[in-house]
Amino acid sequence: MAAKRRCTLRLANTGAHKINNAIGQCLLAKKMGKTRIIAETGAGQHGLATAAACAKLGLECVVYMGEVDVRRQQPNVATMEMYGAKVVPVTSGARTLKDAVNEAMRDWATNFQNTHYVLGSALGPAPFPDIVRTFQSIIGEEVKRQAAERNIDIAAVVACVGGGSNSIGVFTPFIEDKNVRLIGAEAGGIGPNKGENAARMTGNASREGILQGYKSRFLIDEDGQSMPTRSISAGLDYMGIGPQLAALGESGRVEFTAILDKEALEAVKFFARNEGILFALESAHAGAAAMKIAKEFPKDKALVINMSGRGDKDIFITSPVFRPEKWKEFLKAELKRLENNEDIHDAEIMNKK
Repeated sequence: MAAKRRCTLRLANTGAHKINNAIGQCLLAKKMGKTRIIAETGAGQHGLATAAACAKLGLECVVYMGEVDVRRQQPNVATMEMYGAKVVPVTSGARTLKDAVNEAMRDWATNFQNTHYVLGSALGPAPFPDIVRTFQSIIGEEVKRQAAERNIDIAAVVACVGGGSNSIGVFTPFIEDKNVRLIGAEAGGIGPNKGENAARMTGNASREGILQGYKSRFLIDEDGQSMPTRSISAGLDYMGIGPQLAALGESGRVEFTAILDKEALEAVKFFARNEGILFALESAHAGAAAMKIAKEFPKDKALVINMSGRGDKDIFITSPVFRPEKWKEFLKAELKRLENNEDIHDAEIMNKK
């Protein structure tokens, strides 16, 4: 199924679509004379892309990341710091993406004279939804061009949806083409009940509201306070959705489906073993949605999955699931090695350099 229905996109530096927006906004910030960049991040991919762009352009970089996400996305945290960024763990609220956005906005309000906030998703106050959508639409434009070059007839485009940057990016060039179905895969978490998922466009838990500078659909209570969310993927457990995607969903142009954690994990394994591709847990939600609907299309039609991120960043989440005993042995051995100071000599040599 996957081999016959896959359109291949270019590989993006830092391993996700986020670099499209990060490099664009950092260039704009430099043009405006800003010297300091701040960003929020969930899975770490946007923070990583922003840190890389700042390293290239010589800009100070501060990344706000929920304490929970810092713990489960250590590979990306380490790389952000390697690029020279300061990663600030956010300890308020649920300590995830929502809270990282709050802290970034507080910082921006205080330091706006020399600071630009590189918002990573197609949401927030205007003109951020338009900025992010425009930079990320290169994804959909490249899909259309590559499909045309290969005479591929696209029947549907599937993307995961957290805030919505990768999905609005790949969907935008196809919105007027009603022959192409657009399908967004939300985080179904562990079940349909409140607090068990992050589904805004499926189910009946979300409501219209205004939070963090924009109007859309949110998982909020009757008092307008955000409700707990849950997802195995750090990039999809956000309480809101970009306003443009919400409007497209309400009009019926974009179809939404909720994918359970276990379905996303199954998709990670399926595409790894059948395609040699390691999906990020976020992107695996799109992969799982595509697997569900693939049989609805004839074999001469293409089903495009936007693989928005690489899966090696999720090693601390997937390894305990796929190889628990070996993973425990590895962690115990690493802890013992560190406690015995086996790397001190090498570290001292590196520090002298």
